[in-house]
Amino acid sequence: MTAAAIFGCAGTDLSVDERAFFRDVDPWGFILFARNIDTPEQVRALTSALRDSVGRDAPILIDQEGGRVARLRPPHWRGWSPALDTASAEALDEDERREALRLRYRLIGAELAGVGVDVNCAPLLDIPIPGAHDIIGDRALGSTVDEVIQRGRAVHDGLLDAGVLPVIKHVPGHGRSGADSHEALPRVDTSLDELRASDFRPFMALGDAPLAMTAHIVYEALDPDACATLSPTVMRYIRETLGVSGLLMSDDLSMKALAGDFRTRTTLALDAGCDLVLHCNGDRGEMTAIAEGLRPLTGIAQERSGRALALRGDRDADIVASVERYSELAERGGFHV
Repeated sequence: MTAAAIFGCAGTDLSVDERAFFRDVDPWGFILFARNIDTPEQVRALTSALRDSVGRDAPILIDQEGGRVARLRPPHWRGWSPALDTASAEALDEDERREALRLRYRLIGAELAGVGVDVNCAPLLDIPIPGAHDIIGDRALGSTVDEVIQRGRAVHDGLLDAGVLPVIKHVPGHGRSGADSHEALPRVDTSLDELRASDFRPFMALGDAPLAMTAHIVYEALDPDACATLSPTVMRYIRETLGVSGLLMSDDLSMKALAGDFRTRTTLALDAGCDLVLHCNGDRGEMTAIAEGLRPLTGIAQERSGRALALRGDRDADIVASVERYSELAERGGFHV
């Protein structure tokens, strides 16, 4: 049965060993990074090989926000500016900003679909708080709750216009973090009332998204002992109070916010309530240890997966008209594609 994991691979094509490992473990999906990207033809061959390794139309993810977080780059793909450039363009009114964001991610989705990628880890719903770490920064969609909710919905819908699944992240909120969870474990000591009034609200508003990604952050008001990814208490809160109903994946298990061996990290995340664990760096040893802690995707998690994957596929989006309209808004708004 399909295992509750998403794995990366090491390079621009699959080794014999990787093919065998993926065949045996049968992860739910795969994720690509810059190390996996060369030309459109090469990426199409790689996504096909990944799916062939498990014998099914497995989802393939990428982080293609634009700006600092973009795996597909020129000369073969557009050089997207940071999302905040579009979201805060002063020459546009708010309706036009949201329209531009929807068009931007419709076009990003079309680029992804063209190389066999059908899940994008966006929109980022984190609200940046003054004085916090700049890991969010210009990746944010705005600085207020309402801005992030409305613009996040535009990003979500733009990706679906192109038949690409969106992933809301980082639930329940990374914008207040004083550290980069790639490097250390952040702790947030803000009261629950304040978190509910701000950080958590975008995730409540977009709780119907097909996919979501957790934050490796300790929210002391909910669980002072474990980060969200590993906390049954926080996971229940995400499901029952915030109403996040989609397939829920961990952030990358190889990030330094987490401690312990990879089998233990895997077991703790799945026991806490993650439907899937995500591992990104393609390290074979780490993936082998993760595989030892995996379990099949069954029950409600399998149902969530089915609902999400049913949204993939061709959409009736006029890409030519989208390019023309987006270009017009970009010229007026003063941001580059």
